Amino acid sequence: MAKLTKESFIESLKEMSLLEIKELVDAMKEEFGVDPSSVAVAAPVAGAAAVDEGPSQVTVTLVNAGPGKINVIKVIKEITGLGLADSKAIADNGGAVKENIPVDEANEIKAKLEEAGAEVEVK
Repeated sequence: MAKLTKESFIESLKEMSLLEIKELVDAMKEEFGVDPSSVAVAAPVAGAAAVDEGPSQVTVTLVNAGPGKINVIKVIKEITGLGLADSKAIADNGGAVKENIPVDEANEIKAKLEEAGAEVEVK
């Protein structure tokens, strides 16, 4: 018997109805004594496109201001509207520059900060 790969198993799930998936889960509970739904992510709805869009809201975090710290402070001040002291505190200590923003805006902010010499994470 050929080994079933993760990809082929997922493709098989995409072709199943919700009732068939429920029956599969029940059979797995019975066979292995484990409830796979307690560790599984929600199953796709039958007929729905399975697209991983990722998060819609993210946070831009400054990891390191780098050698161009003054330029990074200016960019933080411009982006956030904070005063000079607060912008400098973020540049000195790192932390969230902007929270719960759309991914596109976060990528623009990340590009500006990296251009100024900062190390940035988008989470």
